[in-house]
Amino acid sequence: MNSRTKEMISYLVFGVLTTVVNIALYILLTKGFSVDFRWATTVAWIVSVLFAFVTNKLYVFKSKTLTTSIMFRELLSFFFFRGLSYVLDLAIMIICVSWLSIDDIIAKILANIVVILVNYIASKYFIFKNKEESAVE
Repeated sequence: MNSRTKEMISYLVFGVLTTVVNIALYILLTKGFSVDFRWATTVAWIVSVLFAFVTNKLYVFKSKTLTTSIMFRELLSFFFFRGLSYVLDLAIMIICVSWLSIDDIIAKILANIVVILVNYIASKYFIFKNKEESAVE
């Protein structure tokens, strides 16, 4: 198996785990604690983004550099692009739940599918793109 295939499989595995964290926390907050779906989406997003950063950095894109400047750049880039995906996630949820009256759990799953695709492209081509350069510094 080539490195690109391994990377894509790793991304999918950790993407699924990140999605499980996101959806499980969302369900816990909305069904267990009656938190509004918008707030639950926000909290679930924050926790899942932190989980995704660590797993993407270390296991998917193997960016093992720990220098302050590279870590800071990666973290800022990661949160910037994930912030965009948060807006996408929340917009899909509002459209599906409030406008189209789709069940919120189904809407959450649909939103996460779109978000996973967008996040892979951002991580692969913008955030963790300089593995070789990072290893030299």
